[in-house]
This record gives sequence, structure tokens and C-alpha cells, in this order.
Amino acid sequence: SLSLSLSLSLFSAAFTRPLFRSQEKFLHERIKVNGKTNNLTGVVSIQRDNSKIHVTSEGPFSKRYLKYLSKKFLKKKEIRDYLRVVSTNPTTYTLDTFKFGDEGEEDDE
Repeated sequence: SLSLSLSLSLFSAAFTRPLFRSQEKFLHERIKVNGKTNNLTGVVSIQRDNSKIHVTSEGPFSKRYLKYLSKKFLKKKEIRDYLRVVSTNPTTYTLDTFKFGDEGEEDDE
């Protein structure tokens, strides 16, 4: 079982709920089983709760494939420049913001 989560402290619930609903739909449409999309019946299940999407598979399912689809979803929604997919443990990815700013960079000219 793999998970994809988004910290609610980063964004308001008004932003995260529609984002996760549309990402769940995107995963349902795009995950391929035996080379075919929309073929999840009995093999892969996708459940969403408040801040997580759980993907459970009867057979082998690549964590990297979930990351690939998540990045593709972010690109489609045009928020890839602001969010990144980060592995937090062996079964979980988290959508996190990029760190912007001048941390550690000084210009002495």
C-alpha cells in the first residue's frame, strides 16, 4: 500500500480538497494495469481521506510510477513550479513546497 499526502498546514482546506479530488480522478484515469488504463477492477484500489490518497495493489506496483503520475498531474494543473513530490518513508510520498529565497546565498560584491 502506497500513500500520497499533502500537509494541511501548508495550504487551506479550500485548496487541498479540490486538488486531491482531481488527483484521485487523475490516478483512476491514468494508472495502467496490464498495459491498459481504466482497468483497475480488483487489482488496484484508490481511496482518499482528508489529506492522503492511498493506492493499494494486489500485485506489484511501483512507488516510482506513483511519483511519475503525481508529477504529471502537477504539470497538468500548472502547479509543478510550486510543489514537489518528496519521499518521506518507503511507502509514502508528500507534496511539499519548493524552498524559495536567499537561504545561505550571500552576494559580497
